[in-house]
Amino acid sequence: MVALTTLALGAAGVGVAVAKSGSVTVTKAGTVIDGQTINGYVYVKADNVTIRNTTIRYGGYHSLRVYEGFNGTRIEDTKIFCESSKTNGIVFGNYTATRVTLTGCRNGFMFSDAAPATIVDSTWNGQKVNVEAGEALPSAPINPAPTATPTPTAVPTPTATPTVKPSPKPTKPADPPPAAGGGQGPGIPSSFPGPDNTGVPDGTTLKASGGLNLAKAGQVVSGLDIKGCVTVTAKNVTIRNSKISCGSNYSIKVSDASANLLVENVTIDGQGKNSATVCCGGYTLKKVEIFNTIDGPRLSDNSQVIDSWIHHLTRASGSHNDAMQTTAGKNIVVRHNTIEAYNPNTKDPFNACLMIGSTTGPSVTNLVFEQNFCNGGNYSIGVREDLNGSGIVFRDNLFGRDFRYGVIARPTQTGISWQNSTNLFADNRKPVK
Repeated sequence: MVALTTLALGAAGVGVAVAKSGSVTVTKAGTVIDGQTINGYVYVKADNVTIRNTTIRYGGYHSLRVYEGFNGTRIEDTKIFCESSKTNGIVFGNYTATRVTLTGCRNGFMFSDAAPATIVDSTWNGQKVNVEAGEALPSAPINPAPTATPTPTAVPTPTATPTVKPSPKPTKPADPPPAAGGGQGPGIPSSFPGPDNTGVPDGTTLKASGGLNLAKAGQVVSGLDIKGCVTVTAKNVTIRNSKISCGSNYSIKVSDASANLLVENVTIDGQGKNSATVCCGGYTLKKVEIFNTIDGPRLSDNSQVIDSWIHHLTRASGSHNDAMQTTAGKNIVVRHNTIEAYNPNTKDPFNACLMIGSTTGPSVTNLVFEQNFCNGGNYSIGVREDLNGSGIVFRDNLFGRDFRYGVIARPTQTGISWQNSTNLFADNRKPVK
């Protein structure tokens, strides 16, 4: 997630948390959003929220999400433009939509018996939708709401006379609930990293700072909005609860592979110019959000990426983008991350979630890639022919289908241990082949 500011909206002057990226998270009961243009998602985590005369444009997964347990959301005279084939309109119930227009959305108005919706004089991709609260049908061609027992939803049928009726039973299993952060795709467990549990925590006040050279052992940096790049030349440094916006090669450059740098709850904006967000070893990233970068972290000796979210890479002239890459190193851990090489806004799969080769050193040794969700890439896992590897293990991972050629290149190369039974497609939990 990105750092939040407060914008006064509505006649009542009630505040709403507005992310600097344009996305909005509402956390105050009674908030009114009126006459706004929002280039991002809207998350409702409060009761009795009103959104009116507003335009929302988003290319992630859920344009407007009402979180479970919050009631009374009203959306009026509002237009939502879904800018990706995967983007949903309004989810997952406990709202009233009046004169709402959804355009380009994969799923329109999503709700259930447990989380109902009232929809009046609204349209989804040109078809009128009118649903009274409490209506329920046996099945529908959209994802169920995130309840323990999915219940029916109602959607319009694409006919000349607008009606609401059930569709045939899906031919594939229904998608499990989306991630807690709402940013991940079908089949991703709710505990996976995303906008709600990575980066600067909501409500954190940041102090303006320029670029930093951290040269004092044990130094702790916290609560900074860093406009510039960070160089770490000392051991046991900690950077947490901060945002880094760097328009140069590396947002964070670590000089020593034994530095033991910890970067925790940090948002990194590569400003479309980072050739590698973090370089190159001696660090642990935990609950870090990385975006707007050419390449994500460069993995060398003693590097770990845990519980983090890498998304929305940026194409540059001649770029060969990897969400993560190692060209040599040992003792590398990539565990429980959401790694989105595929950019849903540009529909670019880029090159890989993880690229592995031995182009700058003799070998890659003792690399564990486990419990991650990975989507995109020419191959999601790119194994180069020049790899001289040993102890490289892939297990217990989930994969999306927005790759160009396949999930893994050269899975049988020497040094690679690919566990067929535990590396699964996210949508159906079947082994990757």
